[in-house]
Amino acid sequence: MNRPPLSPSTPRPPSGGGTVTAVLGPTNTGKTHLAVERMCGHTSGMIGFPLRLLAREVYDKVVAIKGAASVALITGEERIVPDTARYFLCTMESLPLDREVSFLALDEAQLGADPERGHVFTDRLLHARGYAETMILGAETLRPLIRTLIPEAEIVTRPRFSTLSYAGAKKLSRLPRRSAIVAFTATEVYALAEMLRRQKGGAAVVMGSLSPSTRNAQVALYQSGEVDYLVATDAIGMGLNMDIAHVAFASLSKFDGRRHRRLRLSEMAQIAGRAGRFQKDGSFGTVQLGTETAAQFTPEEIDGLEAHSFEPLDHLVWRNTALDFASPQRLIASLDARAPRPELQRGADAIDLAVLKAMAGEPWVMERLAQRFGGARGVARLWAACGLPDYRKTGAEQHGRLVARVFRHLSEGDGRLPDAWIASELAHLDRVTGDVETIADRIASARTWTYIAHRPDWLENPAHWAERARAVEERLSDALHAALTQRFVDRRTAVLLKDLKAKNGEQRVELDEDGSVAVEGEVIGRLDGFRFSADPLARAGEQRLLLAAAERHLVHVLAARAETLAAAEDSAFDMAFSGAMPPHILWAGARVASLRKGRDALTPRVQLDRALASLAPAARARVQARLEAYVSAAIAEALGPLVEVQARGHALSPGARGLIVRLVETLGVLPRTDAHDQLTALMRGDRQALSSAGVRLGVTHVFLPRLLRPAPTRWRMALWAVWSEQKALPPLPAPGRVSLAVAPDWPQGFLETAGFWRIGAQAVRIDIVDRLARAVHGRRAGRAPFIPDPHWAASAGLSHDGLARLLRALGYKPQLVDGTQHFAWRGTRRFDAPASATPPIEAARDASARAASPFGILADVRFESPGQAPARRSRSR
Repeated sequence: MNRPPLSPSTPRPPSGGGTVTAVLGPTNTGKTHLAVERMCGHTSGMIGFPLRLLAREVYDKVVAIKGAASVALITGEERIVPDTARYFLCTMESLPLDREVSFLALDEAQLGADPERGHVFTDRLLHARGYAETMILGAETLRPLIRTLIPEAEIVTRPRFSTLSYAGAKKLSRLPRRSAIVAFTATEVYALAEMLRRQKGGAAVVMGSLSPSTRNAQVALYQSGEVDYLVATDAIGMGLNMDIAHVAFASLSKFDGRRHRRLRLSEMAQIAGRAGRFQKDGSFGTVQLGTETAAQFTPEEIDGLEAHSFEPLDHLVWRNTALDFASPQRLIASLDARAPRPELQRGADAIDLAVLKAMAGEPWVMERLAQRFGGARGVARLWAACGLPDYRKTGAEQHGRLVARVFRHLSEGDGRLPDAWIASELAHLDRVTGDVETIADRIASARTWTYIAHRPDWLENPAHWAERARAVEERLSDALHAALTQRFVDRRTAVLLKDLKAKNGEQRVELDEDGSVAVEGEVIGRLDGFRFSADPLARAGEQRLLLAAAERHLVHVLAARAETLAAAEDSAFDMAFSGAMPPHILWAGARVASLRKGRDALTPRVQLDRALASLAPAARARVQARLEAYVSAAIAEALGPLVEVQARGHALSPGARGLIVRLVETLGVLPRTDAHDQLTALMRGDRQALSSAGVRLGVTHVFLPRLLRPAPTRWRMALWAVWSEQKALPPLPAPGRVSLAVAPDWPQGFLETAGFWRIGAQAVRIDIVDRLARAVHGRRAGRAPFIPDPHWAASAGLSHDGLARLLRALGYKPQLVDGTQHFAWRGTRRFDAPASATPPIEAARDASARAASPFGILADVRFESPGQAPARRSRSR
């Protein structure tokens, strides 16, 4: 059952006749562990801690020993109090002084000297007691005040389990693993964490402004070894037990709420003492950040920290607890009372007193107190409202506005906070978007409502709102942890740095179906065939780590892939070529080799990709042999008609064999200009044999139509480019294109090999030219003018002017007949330079042979070389 918080007027239990022991010593002396052991030996007990995080940590330990039904956790924002609870773990402010327990311990009692919270610790130190045993845990600096204020206490000194030594100043990049870097502002913490992310793979972040859930998650991130560095404020000095080997101070001064001052030696010791755990030695020092005012310890400070020798405390902060609630003014006067002893000093006004003084001057507050309550009960309720913690750290003025609104509701109607107001505030906070600072601010506001929800006299349904507020805080805490991890932890770099130090096989490597390579779940790049590509988003320094990791872990993967390639079917391979040199051989879509110049155009050399250089020699040989076999088979299939023609050549005349040799050299497309002698030497039987083998003796070219299809053309272009040692080619003509616009910088032979005939600034595919030439021949009647068929231009992919140029190139001249353009055959003519002229279709040996052919009339046609204007000679008509 949840108990109401102790009101200021609740009488304190008597101190009883139990023993009081002060266990003093530096950090890492096992004081808290001793207190837990002693408490568990009693029938009931209670321990007050300086932080909610510590209370939660010890609560979990005691639950494991005594069971959840016997253990309670009480903090400002969390209450777990079973009906059968006998052991209470609390923050110092939430310590229920109205409970009698056999054992009571106060942790970090030296915080009684803290200007802000010290009066709470001092009050518990002076008045909170267990009826059988009381234990005060603190630093050795507390000894003289214990002697004076609690003379009956037995003082026990515990030595540190390990040594703490000074390690000097180190650069951030030189900090050893398991280091904590301490700064005193959020800006410095974030900047250091960002630098560590770039250099070391990341860091966990611990600050007092983080929610306990987020701090737990960040501490777990560090403790698990996922990151080796922790950046924190002095919040780590309050008993957080972590595996820290070295503490580096980024600064030795801080703003304490009133002024910027250097840390006291005892504060340095509290932080530096986090280094080393149990019997493992630790070290401390500073971190060099390249500033002129770099933090440096004095020799006296170093000696004091190593010897754990500090100036003793001469006073504790005190505030009167015997409060007068007759009126706000009387309450303020009692809070401003002087300390009864010189060892106790009244501290500066805490925020609750500052808010009370501001509200006491408000007329509406005085009116409410007089009309609504009319006595001490109203002033006590006002003081309870002023005690609302300022988790947002907004200051007395802004925080006072929230307190004023709370008190308005508490002093009107049924005296409870409206559900609609709380619901709207929580709904506004329940958003996980935004940066780290925005989410942290929402968590601070959510903690305020969590605190309010644990005031049962303020709410109609406190359990419901406590659950709602806790859920909002948990969601925000998870989001903040994720945001901090995303911003300050480069897990991949951290994994890779560990990988370099790990033994073979210690890191888990995964290869996804899409080729992604992951080490310990972190993707480092992609494996495309045998080629590893590091993540392109990685920084330049990280790229080296990625490549090193790939080299370590992919040896066996690449060897297995080589065996798979050597046994693959031809269907697993392909030749990729679109103009870029050299042509590549692909296996399963990945580049594994390239084609280089060989002994002839049909026999290129296969050069393995550099990515296969890491394979063993035997594996490389098997891969080489398999790829050469594929290339030979692919060429034989793609250029099968040419291979067949070559095989028939031995049965033909020397002229036909010479023509076949030229066809093979030009990969199946030979301009007639280049084969004039061979064509004139052909016999009738040669022509029939070549025709049956698929060779067409065209108007402009000798070619194999089947080789003009897309797949054979791609192979022919690749083989020609390799054989002629081209540096690069223009993009290959798209499949199905019958005409092209020609660029002036295209290399010699490109168009012919692609199967196109150049006509001025355009080129037409040679089979289309041949078909069109025969169609024109069939349309004309001798030398009579004729009108071109309008479909010819469309079939050749030409404009009207382009068709006219093509007809002129084929030997027809334009004529106007009745104002309409006609074309007429120019007749037979000779050329001065046979090398620049296109030979006749029929290279006849005698006139009778030409006369016997239905296309004999085309024997007199002459054509210009590609790109040249038709030659004109005056001749008699």
